[in-house]
Amino acid sequence: FAAAVLITLFAVSLAGTVEQKPVKPGPRDKCPVCGMFVAKYPDFIASAVFRDGAVFHFDGVKDLMKFYFRLERYSPGRKQADIVAFWVTDYYRMSLIDGRKAHYVIGSDVYGPMGKELIPFEKKAEAEEFLKDHRGERIIPFDAITPDLIRRLD
Repeated sequence: FAAAVLITLFAVSLAGTVEQKPVKPGPRDKCPVCGMFVAKYPDFIASAVFRDGAVFHFDGVKDLMKFYFRLERYSPGRKQADIVAFWVTDYYRMSLIDGRKAHYVIGSDVYGPMGKELIPFEKKAEAEEFLKDHRGERIIPFDAITPDLIRRLD
């Protein structure tokens, strides 16, 4: 019996670490940063998923990052450490990809619903191609996105 309980507990703890699947926003989901209806902008949808199952949708990576850096303002009581997944829309594929693994082009001539935007790509080679085609400034990983960078995009 004890072995069965331990196996069950181990399986439950593993289930908590399984990567979340992306959830698409519904027609009434609003960006918590700007208040726009997110589903109207499928080319730029981004999402943050919390450990408790809560999902917040955004009309672009820029607003997702504003939310992330100012959780106390947009979702009091939540912590960055409780975010289990970030989903962003790959610009060429139009599919949701892992935001922590994406390559972001900044400073391009492509604008999102809120103006200047970080344009995400799953493949670095595609980010490099986009950078050249759209006069981008540079490509950065998720960990290089800072509050100062986000402020400069506004």
